[in-house]
Amino acid sequence: MYKNILVAVDGSATSLRGLHEAIRLAKATGARLLLLHVLNTLILETEIASTAYYQALADEIRSSGSKILEHAAMVARDAGVPFESKMIEKIGAHAWKEIVAQASESGVELIVLGTHGRRGLKRLILGSDAELVLRHAPVPVLMVRDQLAASAA
Repeated sequence: MYKNILVAVDGSATSLRGLHEAIRLAKATGARLLLLHVLNTLILETEIASTAYYQALADEIRSSGSKILEHAAMVARDAGVPFESKMIEKIGAHAWKEIVAQASESGVELIVLGTHGRRGLKRLILGSDAELVLRHAPVPVLMVRDQLAASAA
C-alpha cells in the first residue's frame, strides 16, 4: 500500500481537509507524509515596485508559507503520524509543476491535495492546479473537495 504520501498544503480550508484525509490514510497504512508548500515570490514587476518593497513583500510571503507548513506539521504531529516538511520557492513557479516534480523526485506513492471543484468560468479564470497535477502526476492522486462543493454536488 502507500508508504510515502505527498500532501500539498496552501493554508486553505480545502487543503486542510486534504491533510486530514492523508492523515487517515497514513494511520491506516503506516505511511509517512511529505508536507509540501510551494511559494512563488514573483508577484510584482520589478520595474514597477521598488526593491525594498518587493523584498518586504517576498519576506511576508515566505513567512506566511512557513506558518502554513508549521500548522500542517502541528496537525500531523498531534495525530501521531510521521512526516517531513518541505517548502519550495522558485521565482515564476507553477505550484502544479513543483508538486509533480517533487512527487517524482521523492518517490512518493500517492499525492493528496484539496480542490475547490470550480467549474465553468471560475475554473477558466482561476485555473486549476489540482487538475494539472492529476493530468501530469507520476503516481495516483487523491483530490479532496471543498466541503461546500461536495455537499452541493
